[in-house]
This record gives sequence, structure tokens and C-alpha cells, in this order.
Amino acid sequence: MQHRLHTDIDIDAPPEVVWEILTDLEHYGDWNPFIESASGTVAVGARLSARIQPPGGRAMTFKPTVIAAEAPTAFGWQGRLGLPGIFDGHHRFELEATPGGKTHLVHTEQFSGVLVRFMRTSLDTKTLDGFALMNDALKHRAEARVGRGS
Repeated sequence: MQHRLHTDIDIDAPPEVVWEILTDLEHYGDWNPFIESASGTVAVGARLSARIQPPGGRAMTFKPTVIAAEAPTAFGWQGRLGLPGIFDGHHRFELEATPGGKTHLVHTEQFSGVLVRFMRTSLDTKTLDGFALMNDALKHRAEARVGRGS
């Protein structure tokens, strides 16, 4: 079974600023309410370590592999629970430059595997809420960095 989560947000900061924050894994704990810690190198093939804390859910540490690192437009990783086909996720951030030095961020994850059916409710609530919280926090941090915060 497959299931896709999709969120997006407009950020009043250029993609380069958003990219810098998004790929500064060591500082996720300073601003990110969903991925509370992360480490590793943002390079295709590199292995990351990340600890997520979905709102109202259980914290989990996973070790995904970077599958996209195209500054300043795309960052993504593939993670899995156990063996391939059990519960796999392709997480992706796409940054699109928009007029006025702004960024449209698309934040998605494509899940597949036999456990997706059983985890769908949690994905559609807790995980999706976590994506939205992260997007908002990223927006505020980027806008504050360029002096456009509200």
C-alpha cells in the first residue's frame, strides 16, 4: 500500500536562506518542533540520524539515506522500518523561488509497505501535524534571519 502526505507554505525569504536553515541539521534542536535532532552530511548517499517527535505521538529515531541534495531547490531522504517493503518513506523538501525574493516550500512524504495501512490514521494526523509545525517554524526562522518576520 502507498500513502502520500503533502504540505506547503510560502516563506518571505529567498530559497538560499531557507536551504541554509533546512540543511543545517546540527541546529534542528534550536527551532524544529517535529525533527527535534538530526545529524549527518547533506550529500546524496550519506546516512543521516534523525529523531522525530510527532505531536501527541511517540518519539522515534531513524537513520535515512539522502537521495536528493540539490542546493537550493531539493533535499530528500529515504528511510525505512526494518526490511524494504515493511514501512518505507521518501521524504522531500522542494524550494521554489517566487517573485520578491520569496520561497514556496513543498514538504512531502511518500510512504509504502505493508504497515502503511495500519499507520495511516497516525500519518494523517500526528505526522501531518508535525510537518505543518516544522513548516511554520522554518518560515519564522527564515523570515527572522532576513528581517521580514511578522
